[in-house]
Formats: sequence, structure tokens, C-alpha cells
Amino acid sequence: MSTKTILSGITPSGRLHLGNYFGAMKQHLDFIEKGDAFYFIANYHALTSLRDGELLRQYTFDVAVDYLALGLDPEKCTFFAQNDVPQVTELTWILGTLCPVSLMEKGVAYKDKVAQGLAPNIGLFTYPILQAADILIYHSDIVPVGADQKQNLEISRDLAQKLNNTFGEDLLKLPEPYIVEDVAVVPGIDGRKMSKSYNNHIFIFDEGKVLKKKVMSIQTDATALEDPKDPDKCNVFAMIKLFADKEMRNEIAENYRKGGYGYGHAKKELLGMISDYFAEAREKRKELEQYPNRVWEILHEGGKKAAARAETVMQPIRETTGLR
Repeated sequence: MSTKTILSGITPSGRLHLGNYFGAMKQHLDFIEKGDAFYFIANYHALTSLRDGELLRQYTFDVAVDYLALGLDPEKCTFFAQNDVPQVTELTWILGTLCPVSLMEKGVAYKDKVAQGLAPNIGLFTYPILQAADILIYHSDIVPVGADQKQNLEISRDLAQKLNNTFGEDLLKLPEPYIVEDVAVVPGIDGRKMSKSYNNHIFIFDEGKVLKKKVMSIQTDATALEDPKDPDKCNVFAMIKLFADKEMRNEIAENYRKGGYGYGHAKKELLGMISDYFAEAREKRKELEQYPNRVWEILHEGGKKAAARAETVMQPIRETTGLR
């Protein structure tokens, strides 16, 4: 049985937080053992809203360092920056010439981002085509996504099928959807979904006074210390569940219900859990930051490997479309 190609990417938007880790990064690290994984930093996608070159370079570096510190082994997967694979933009144009405008007009993600205040531009409008090229250029088999990204994966399949049908050849492989049903929704310190846009985040590598201040500011209700509390309605406990094993979760939940256990106690428990969980990665990140050239080298080497795979896909497409 042939090894399946797994593909996923993350847009660089600054330091990564607990929502990024439990919502995507942890799954990415687990999937490395399940196939031939291609993980990229989507810096072309970032250009739809970021207009600062130095900042984009810094964000790209930050994502790379975070992943490497958390245990991503570049020897076991292909880890790279999107812009190191020029075939991606080449395929994007070809797919764009076949894509009905109506397909883009149905894009839920575009409407959501504009509603959130992002300035509408052609890149933002057509980014599902670029995303399709990201997926299809490596003949990806599996694309782990949350339910909210299912539409974009379906667009990728539609465009691959349209290219194949138009030119009468199986030029692109149709990726199979792999919907990650149990993606953790991590609450921020205000109870809403953790997001930098809400300024309610805890960064993965926060520590010391900064980390303590954020944890202690997690919003809770006004239930008195001595009164019983419902752990399932508490933002602090929702975060504790991400870090604690089953025995510890049950013990803390029981403390909530019997009373005499305050939110301050729970926050101290959570503070210790976050600090301990990322302790090793935190030290590794500090070490990696001392050698930025090595981090860029890892990305560029991954880019060469990804581009080599992409070229094998593009060659027959160029020939069939008449571009060579």
C-alpha cells in the first residue's frame, strides 16, 4: 500500500497561541507519523491583509521556530515556506482561468473576513484558488481540516476535476476530505474563542509574569469560594481539560462541585499545567532563536524538496495545456 501524502498549511500572523496549538498544530505533529506530510507556512495568503515586508518575514520565522520547538522534525516531513514553490502560483493562474466567478461568489470565508473588517481585494476573493493549488500541486491525498474549511476543500476537488475534464486527462489527483471532528475550541481569557483579533489570547510560549497575569485574568462568574460550582460552565476548567489527564480532570471537577474550591485555586492549577506542558519546548525555542540562519535553512531545504514534487505535477499540465 502506497504512503499517503498529507498536506496542511498555516498563515503567518504573528506568535501562535493555545488555540492554534490545540486546534491545529498538535494534529499536524501527530500526522507526521501517518504518512508523507507536507506542512507549509502560507506567506502568499498573508499578503491579502499584511502590508509590511519585515513583519511578514518575522511572522514567517516565528511560525517556523514555534513548530520546530514543539517537536516538528524536518527529517520526517517536508516543512517549507509557500513562496519557495513557484509552481504554486503557476497552477493558481491555470486553475483561475477555469474557475467560474460564481464559485468564488459562494465563498463563505471571503464574506466572513470582509464582515470582520478586512478590506476586500482580489487576492482575498480568489484565495480559495490559491489554496486549491497549495493542495493539488503535491498530489495530496489527505488534507486535515476543521468543518469550517470543508467548503474550500470541495472547491479544490471541483477545480481539479474541471482541469481533468477540460483537457481529458487525469492531471490532478482529487484529495479526500479528512474532517477533524474533535478539533478543540479553546476559549480565550474573555470566554470567546481564543483569537488575536479579540486580544484574548495566551501565547504558547508566554511565561513568568506575563503568563500569570493572563491566566489570572480569565473571566469567571461571581460564585463565592465556599459555594459549589459547575466545572462545565467555567472557562478556566475548559482550559484545564486540554492539559490534564482523565484522573486529574475528574479530581478538579469534583473539587468544583463540592465547594470550598475557588476560581483562584483553579487558575493556579492551570498556570502550573501550561508552564510544565511547554517547559521543554520553551527552552528549545530560546535556543533556536539564537541560530536564525539555521531556521531559514530548514525552510529553504524543505522548499527545494516541495518544489521538486510540485515540478513533477506541473510538467504534464504545461504540456497538455500548450505552455510547453
